[in-house]
Amino acid sequence: MARYRHVVVLTGAGISAESGLATFRDRDGLWSKVDLEEVGTPDAFRRNPDFVHDFHNGLRRKVQEVEPNAAHRALAALEQRIAGEFLLVTQNVDDLHERAGSRNLLHMHGELLKRRCQACGQVDAWRDDLGTGHVCAACGRQGSLRPHVVWFHEMPFEMERIARALAGCDLFVSIGTSGNVYPAAGFVADVRRGGRAHTVELNLEPSEGASLFAERRHGPATAIVPAYVAELLAG
Repeated sequence: MARYRHVVVLTGAGISAESGLATFRDRDGLWSKVDLEEVGTPDAFRRNPDFVHDFHNGLRRKVQEVEPNAAHRALAALEQRIAGEFLLVTQNVDDLHERAGSRNLLHMHGELLKRRCQACGQVDAWRDDLGTGHVCAACGRQGSLRPHVVWFHEMPFEMERIARALAGCDLFVSIGTSGNVYPAAGFVADVRRGGRAHTVELNLEPSEGASLFAERRHGPATAIVPAYVAELLAG
């Protein structure tokens, strides 16, 4: 582990799938069952906020029914034991990394267990169902609250901080990602342009960008992530 001093880990839906959360882009994922243009865009929310709220309410309830798995816990252990810098960037909107013990963490696609006011920008924790009848605690506006997640056609959060971390890292690990959702799918190319970082893909099966990684391991996240972390910590 001493040879790596600045580690960036990217996680996607595949790491939470083994906890029981549905992925979005797999053959049987959520986007094969629901039209993303009807539930996952700003326009959809403007057209039918109640329908979009109902969809996210179901996701929010499901997130609170599941538990972190061995892959989440392994990454928390890595963060706690690394001597250098560590940043976990997740595309996931669940809180399983936090519950596993991760602390230096960015949710680039937002957090389902938070709500945001479109009128004043206030963000606060929210674990119950959300609807158009709710009132913002900060500005008193009714109907302005939305899930604090990044929808299609919206910019992910913390991109400048992520770019700085990628530029300075010497190990980049991508876990449970499809490799076709940008900008996250482009992170490995960004790292490769820097020329000094080792790149690793840990995924159930090869992602669309698998050939860009110097090292690739494929299998269930609950098996390959703890094994890889154990190797890092032993080294």
